Amino acid sequence: MSAALERPHGKLDLFVSFTLLALQGFGGVLAVAQRELVERKRWLTPLQFAEDWAVAQTLPGPNVVNLALMIGGRYFGLGGALSALAGLLLAPVALVLVLAWTVSGFTNQVLVQQVLRGMGAVAAGLIMATGLKMMSTFAQNPLGRERCLLFALATFVAVAILRIPLAVVLLVLGTASCVWTWSRLRDKP
Repeated sequence: MSAALERPHGKLDLFVSFTLLALQGFGGVLAVAQRELVERKRWLTPLQFAEDWAVAQTLPGPNVVNLALMIGGRYFGLGGALSALAGLLLAPVALVLVLAWTVSGFTNQVLVQQVLRGMGAVAAGLIMATGLKMMSTFAQNPLGRERCLLFALATFVAVAILRIPLAVVLLVLGTASCVWTWSRLRDKP
C-alpha cells in the first residue's frame, strides 16, 4: 500500500494544504486531518496516521501542531515543518482575531452562546466519528483488535464514568499498553 502513497509537491503545497485543513476545523481538526491526509492527499496510510497521531498526542503542545511539524519535517526537514506549521496557524489566527473583534459586543447574547455550544457538540461528534474510523487499524496493532478495544473501553470508563484524571489514566493504561506491546513485539520472530 505504501507504493500508492503520494508526497507533497513542495513546501508551498504543505503550507496550502495545512491552511485549508485548519480552516475546515473548528474546535479540533482530527476528523478533517484524517480525511485530508489519508483519504484525499494520500500522504499517509490509515496505520501511519494512527501511529503519527498517537505520537502527536504524547508530545507537549496541540496534537495537530505536532502532527503538522512531523509531516512537514518528514518530507522537507525544518523548512517543511515550519511551512506546515505556518499554514496551520496563520489564517486561523487572523480569522479568530477578526471574529473576536467583530463579536466582542455580542458574547452575552443567548443565541451566540447556544451557537458556540452547538459547534462544540459538532466538533465532539467529528472526533468520535474519526476515532471509530481509526479503529480499523486495531487489527494491524501488535496487541490485536480485542486487546486494543479493551484498552479503549478501559480508558473510556476511567475518564468518562469514574472521572479519573486523564493524566493518571494515560500514565497507568498508556504504560501498561506500551509494556504489553513491547513484550509482544519482542517475542515475535
